[in-house]
Amino acid sequence: MYGYIDKHPILEFPRGNKVKFFFEGKELEGYEGQPIAAALHAAGIKVLSRSIKYDRPRGFFCAVGKCSSCLMEVDGKPNVMVCMEPLKSGMQIRRQKGRGRL
Repeated sequence: MYGYIDKHPILEFPRGNKVKFFFEGKELEGYEGQPIAAALHAAGIKVLSRSIKYDRPRGFFCAVGKCSSCLMEVDGKPNVMVCMEPLKSGMQIRRQKGRGRL
């Protein structure tokens, strides 16, 4: 079962309102303001992109915007780092092919 950490002895995890968004046409739920990558991971989606040269799967890696493993297309815009982009209601998210096209 996928999901979120609910209790931690030291950290708190404040959450925004629950919102619906779409990943490759499939409706999912997440929390407004959380990174898109975290919402996808909680929904069981582990492969965010594929390497350009060897087509190897890439997932949620650095979570601080320094690598390029999480580049996806968000609302038609390519090359969005979903580890840094906050989730909003109704977003349309897709894996992008290669470097992404404008």
